[in-house]
Amino acid sequence: MVGRVGDEMSEPELETLLEATLFGSGKSLSIRELSESLGYEEEEISEALTTLQGTIKRRRGGALRIVEIGGKWAMEVRPNVADHLPKETKTEMPKKLLKAAALIAYHQPMPQSRLVELLGQKAYDYVRELSQYGMIMRRRDGNTRRLTTTRRFSEAFGCPHTDLRKVRKWFREQVSEAGLFDGMDSEALKDVGEDGLIQATLPLEEE
Repeated sequence: MVGRVGDEMSEPELETLLEATLFGSGKSLSIRELSESLGYEEEEISEALTTLQGTIKRRRGGALRIVEIGGKWAMEVRPNVADHLPKETKTEMPKKLLKAAALIAYHQPMPQSRLVELLGQKAYDYVRELSQYGMIMRRRDGNTRRLTTTRRFSEAFGCPHTDLRKVRKWFREQVSEAGLFDGMDSEALKDVGEDGLIQATLPLEEE
């Protein structure tokens, strides 16, 4: 690993710097962001992240792990440990993002353009922030993006599933009790098909 020119011999290894950066940031970061922050080439960052991921995975009794979510890297509590944590320690999203997150979970894979129709131009900011929190993934699909939830989303909402269809089904079962869509136009509860067209909401079939 080449590293930066003029580095002192005592400077911590890149893997150590990455671990500290991800732990301290409390959010997911892209390779580009890590490169700009630490001053290393993106290729070096990518290689070091893979090495760090393996190192942490091999630690006996460790509580944390490094994961890649939607093209960004984050440090999170291992699922088998997270299940035993007190509720107060779990990550909370800002309340302003809850409705956007709920709509995405309800309709996923949801066209970003549809979310904008429902929430207005602020939807772009919501999507960006949800992505930064590692709650959603954005995949380009023509002139828009398809939005889906991540493992971190499931952990934050207490969903026992990570499979897209199962998360969607579980979330729909929670909606009426939580009242997340109270006051929204009924259009918000119509399904969005794979072609981006709105369809009447129908119960999901059992897999």
